[in-house]
Amino acid sequence: MAFFFCVFLGVSIGIGLIIAFARYGKIRSTRRTDLARTIAAFARLTVQDSRKILPRQFYPPWVVFSQRQKLSWLNVQLEKIWPSVDEAASELIRASVEPILEQYTPAILSSMKFDKLTLGTVAPQFTGISVVECESGADGITMEMDMQWDGNPNIVLNINTKLGVSLPVQVKDIGFTGVFRLIFKPLVAQFPCFGAVAYSLREKRDLDFTLKVIGGDLSSIPGVSDAIEETIRNAVEDSITWPVRNIVPILPGDYSDLELKPVGTLDVKLVQAKELTNKDIIGKSDPFAVLFIRPLPDKTKRSKTIVQYLPSTNNDNQLNPIWNENFEFIVEDVSTQYLTIKVFDDEGVQGAELIGCAQLALKELEPGKVKEVWLKLVKDLLVQRDNKYRGQVQLELLYNPYGTDSTFKNPFDADFSLTSLEKALKSPNSETEALAPEKAGQKKREVIVRGVLSVMVISGENLPPVDFNGKADPFVVLTMKKSETKSKTRVANETLNPVWNQTFDFVVEDALHEMLIIEVWDHDTFRKVNSHCSFSCNFFSFFVPFRLVIPHQFMASLLK
Repeated sequence: MAFFFCVFLGVSIGIGLIIAFARYGKIRSTRRTDLARTIAAFARLTVQDSRKILPRQFYPPWVVFSQRQKLSWLNVQLEKIWPSVDEAASELIRASVEPILEQYTPAILSSMKFDKLTLGTVAPQFTGISVVECESGADGITMEMDMQWDGNPNIVLNINTKLGVSLPVQVKDIGFTGVFRLIFKPLVAQFPCFGAVAYSLREKRDLDFTLKVIGGDLSSIPGVSDAIEETIRNAVEDSITWPVRNIVPILPGDYSDLELKPVGTLDVKLVQAKELTNKDIIGKSDPFAVLFIRPLPDKTKRSKTIVQYLPSTNNDNQLNPIWNENFEFIVEDVSTQYLTIKVFDDEGVQGAELIGCAQLALKELEPGKVKEVWLKLVKDLLVQRDNKYRGQVQLELLYNPYGTDSTFKNPFDADFSLTSLEKALKSPNSETEALAPEKAGQKKREVIVRGVLSVMVISGENLPPVDFNGKADPFVVLTMKKSETKSKTRVANETLNPVWNQTFDFVVEDALHEMLIIEVWDHDTFRKVNSHCSFSCNFFSFFVPFRLVIPHQFMASLLK
């Protein structure tokens, strides 16, 4: 009996062990499967998913800070060291800005110097930081830092007027927002691993300040407040604003490659504007244009003013001015600089009123090739909330990097490009002698190309009817803009498809700056059938007459 009991017990234990091992193997397999699924799910997690699973308040202290936390930490550390930074930066600003203040001192003042200069107790706040990878290069690091500063500096300017009066002027209530650029270059194998630091104000978004005479009122002296404010803004622009770079050597060495150097020239032809907004209540505007790359007095160009002589005339030339003027600018950083044009209405002694402005990035220009553009004018380049149409301006631009030659050459400057009409008339085999870049601009202004322009007016097609009988009595008026020489065809009676076949010769005294204007009029009503069309006539053969034939297809396109 005991034997059978032991056999039953052994068999039961064996079966139990087999069942236990089988179930353990199944459970183990299931756990491995679940673990593999969990690992795969974690592998598919994104940063946003992890933030949902684990809120920010549960992050351990060793977790990397976010950018806002980094900036908060940076601002806290800057506040701690600000007294030392204030002392060092004040001396640096005094040394770099004071000579430029003297340079831009207005005529009504004899001198302008710092009497006191401290940056106060309020440190600036950094609101953003980034590394500019595309401009860092292999041997440097370029960083940009968004900065905001509402400081309480103690800045007093000692200003002496031509009348011998000394004015202590305080600069207060400074509010500044912009982007500072730091360039650490070159990278070296010696601590602190870079040779020099170049700093610059990459973008000046807002700069506000007030001026106050200590113990007096600055407004009591007319014009002084505006002159001082303009001088301060010019000094900031010329001393620290990009592309100007201030270099602080860290290790001994030659860092002249970090200094500001011209890289080329920009030739701009201000051709015309059309459909400008009329700023005058009576009559039309008297527009002129201001062009610049850097808004400094000696680097800003101004066109002539298109003056309205007869307020009662129906002529709209003042709202469609033709300048046809050439300007030259020095380019210092083609990747970041812009050409800015502002069109004003000349109000005489009352000052000028802005009609509109526009900008063009120089990096959009292909070196050595002319680019013709129509730029739409806006009220403000930074805040473009006003959608009112203010007109357009036409420019022809050519960027010439130093050390390269343009594909098209003219008789006086190898780097000066030609317009589309000049290219058609210019012989590709002609060779000219290149001039030095510094002499090219002066030589270009001195050259006058003379010749004879022969124009054949053939026909017109599909003119709009302006008479009651559905016809028109059209004739063509040809005007040389600069010399004011006019010629007109005979009147073609009662037709919308006139044929003239008449030839006119014009003596051109300055072909580089002359323009031919074609206008079609109706003889009965003396009203234009269409607005005039114009194009440049620039020639290269001296006193060699040639014929410019305008086919009727082109004439029809002008008249439509």
